Amino acid sequence: MSGISHDNINMKEKKLVINYIEYDSLDEMPAAERELMERSMKAAATAYVPYSHFHVGAAVQLADGTVVTGSNQENIAYPSGLCAERVALFSASAQYPSLAVTALAVVGYHDGQYCEASPCGACRQTMAEYEMRFGNSISIFCYLNGGRIRKISGVKSLIPFGFEAEL
Repeated sequence: MSGISHDNINMKEKKLVINYIEYDSLDEMPAAERELMERSMKAAATAYVPYSHFHVGAAVQLADGTVVTGSNQENIAYPSGLCAERVALFSASAQYPSLAVTALAVVGYHDGQYCEASPCGACRQTMAEYEMRFGNSISIFCYLNGGRIRKISGVKSLIPFGFEAEL
């Protein structure tokens, strides 16, 4: 048999649509969202990146308004380092274990300028775990090249078929 025939298979093609907001600049954002993005930009300066030289900063906002930041931390024994998003999420959870994460902002910094950064698969799955844990959606803000910012409502838009469990 060479190839697969779909003649006798009952299948349905489906479409996945991801809605998001895109701001042209920080100035267009509501004050609280802009402040969270600015905190992630400051956090990028604390990154330990002797190998990639690619700084990433993240800022996590909790249900009571507390903001916890993190930056990527590299290690010569790759992959022993950790992404900025998970540094911020794990730090927030360790310090404030009963508070839900409501928003996360992430930004990259390379060659003297801020640049695009988006959570990797492991960070997306970690965010999904926090959504499941607290039963709420997390707003995700990603800095884009040219100073634009993308706002995504809920991790399912970033990882639509992620692992799920009943907690």
